[in-house]
Amino acid sequence: MTEIAKALTVAGTDPSGGAGIQADLKTFQEIGVYGMSVITSVVSQNSLGVKSFVDLELDFVESQFDAVFEDIPPNAVKSGMLSNPNVMALTARKLKEANVANYVLDPVMIASSGHALISETAREKIAKELLPLATVVTPNLPEAEALTNREIKTIDDMKEAGRVLVEDYGVNAALIKGGHYEGEADDYLYDGQTFEKFSAERFDTKHTHGSGCTYAAVITAGLANGKPLYKAVKDGKAYITAAISNPLNIGKGQGPTNHWGHRWSEVQPTTKV
Repeated sequence: MTEIAKALTVAGTDPSGGAGIQADLKTFQEIGVYGMSVITSVVSQNSLGVKSFVDLELDFVESQFDAVFEDIPPNAVKSGMLSNPNVMALTARKLKEANVANYVLDPVMIASSGHALISETAREKIAKELLPLATVVTPNLPEAEALTNREIKTIDDMKEAGRVLVEDYGVNAALIKGGHYEGEADDYLYDGQTFEKFSAERFDTKHTHGSGCTYAAVITAGLANGKPLYKAVKDGKAYITAAISNPLNIGKGQGPTNHWGHRWSEVQPTTKV
């Protein structure tokens, strides 16, 4: 029997199910990867925004890491919301101790609703502790601006941000996502040698809550399955495009993406009559 691929997400929660740990585990399941989680923060949020969050005690977060790594070591790890410098340092140490080969850093700094999720000190910690360990970092434009401390207004600016993250901050590859840019939803992957463009039609919808988490989770699942980074990103782009273009139309605000949108023609959601 072929060994099943395993992926670990390290992030905060979303009780409404659209983002964070819940979105990652749904995505892993859809891809056919065994999903595990380390919860760093318990977040009160929904499609209308973030209400509050509580960071879990550091010893308890470390205990979760140990519980996973000693029993079912993952083939790939993704981190999302790491809200304070201490949990970032802990995550970096645990990744090193476990010799994790595939690490996807989704630098969750600003929620889709626009709410800031981490402190300035924590942003600096991402650059110092986590970027050098990452197989790929997946910032949207506001996050790329925060990480590189530069304004992004053009395609050339997006590419320059990718170059800076790789060549100056030491990340293996950077995927700069253009969801906040005008025109087509184009993303640019830079691996230190070449830029690859991933394009998709832009859809007029407000239902994009958790899109960044989901995109990065597909990439993580792909790496866990042994796919090259380019193929994992390509699959991620196709998956999130389907998730956005087939909305569930739920939530009073910026509703969640459709985690089974890629098989929408096969499975229709049960609707309340």
